[in-house]
Amino acid sequence: MSDRVSDYAYELPDELIAQRPAQQRDESRLLVVPPDGPFQHRGIREFVELLEPGDLLVVNESKVMPARLMGRKTTGARAEILLLAPSEPERDDRHWEALVRPGRKLKTGHVIEVGDDLAVEVVEVLASGSRLVRLDTPLDVETAMARYGTMPLPPYIDREADDSDRDRYQTVYARTSGSVAAPTAGLHFTPRMLTEIEARGVERAAVTLHVGIGTFRPVEVDDPSAHPMHRERYFVPPEVSAAVERTRARAGRVWAVGTTAVRTLEAAAGDDGTLRSGWAETDLFIRPPYDFRVVDGLLTNFHLPRSTLIMLVAALGGYERVLDAYDEAVRDRYRFYSYGDAMAVLPPPR
Repeated sequence: MSDRVSDYAYELPDELIAQRPAQQRDESRLLVVPPDGPFQHRGIREFVELLEPGDLLVVNESKVMPARLMGRKTTGARAEILLLAPSEPERDDRHWEALVRPGRKLKTGHVIEVGDDLAVEVVEVLASGSRLVRLDTPLDVETAMARYGTMPLPPYIDREADDSDRDRYQTVYARTSGSVAAPTAGLHFTPRMLTEIEARGVERAAVTLHVGIGTFRPVEVDDPSAHPMHRERYFVPPEVSAAVERTRARAGRVWAVGTTAVRTLEAAAGDDGTLRSGWAETDLFIRPPYDFRVVDGLLTNFHLPRSTLIMLVAALGGYERVLDAYDEAVRDRYRFYSYGDAMAVLPPPR
C-alpha cells in the first residue's frame, strides 16, 4: 500500500497514448488482473468469459455532450467555450458553468457569436476561474449543441474532434446527456457483446454519473488527503438497488464498468451496502485503503499516472498488483487512456 501520490507515477511513451479508437469497438486488447498469479493477455470480446451466471454488470449510461463551441467575439477574434454543466439543472437550462479561451480576455458582458441562432454571453467570472454564461438561442439547448458543438476530447488526444468521434466517444447504451468526458470503459461494448452477456445469465443495470472536467484535474500535492476532490452528480434508480440485493442473495458478484460506475455505487452505499436511490452529488475519493461495500470486480481503461483514477483501481486490485499490471501493459505496448485498451480487475475467489 502507498499513501503518497508520487508512488502512483509510471513512465509512458507518448506513442502508447491512443489518438483514435480501435477500428471496431470490440477489437481492443484486455489485460486480465487476477488477485495473484500471472496476468492474462486477452481480447475485450473475452471479457464475457470472465463473468459468471448470477453476476451483475453495472454500467454508466451518461451521454457525452458535444459541449465544445467555437465562435468569435464582437471584435472578430476567435473564442472557445466548453460548457460544463447547467448552473441550476432543475430550473434553468440556459445558464451554464463554462471554461473559456482566451480566459483573461473574456470578461463579464462579452458575447461570443457561435452561429446564426446561437450566441454565448459571459454573465459572471467565478472564483474558480470558470465562467457563468448564458446561451442566447431560439433552439432548445440540446439541439443547439448538436448543431454547433463538437465532442470535448481529452487534452492528451492531440487532434481536433471529427464526425467519427460523435459515435466512438459515446457508449452504445448512452441515454442521459450531461457528461463532458466519456465513461471510457464502456466504449468497448457492442450490442452483440451485451446480448452475449445477457445470454450468459448475467444481469445488467445502469446508473448515471455525469463526468465532469475535474476527472482530468492533476493531483498537485503528494499527500492525497490534501487534494480537493471534484464533485460529480449521479443518479441511482431504485431498480439498481434491487438488482444489487438480488445479486448478493444469489452469491453473485457485482462488476462495475468503469471508475464512474464504481464511484456511483460506493457513494450511494450505506454502511451495510444498501444503495440509496435518487439524484445526489459526490466528492468521494477512493484510494487505498478502502473497504468496498458494493463493487467486487472492475472493467476499466488505463489511467493517467498520479491520478485519482489509478488510485481507485489500486484500492480494488491492490497497490503493488495494479502498478505491476501497468508496467506489464507498457512493456507489452497496450494502448492507453480514453481510446485505448482495457484492464479487468478480477474479484477474489469465493
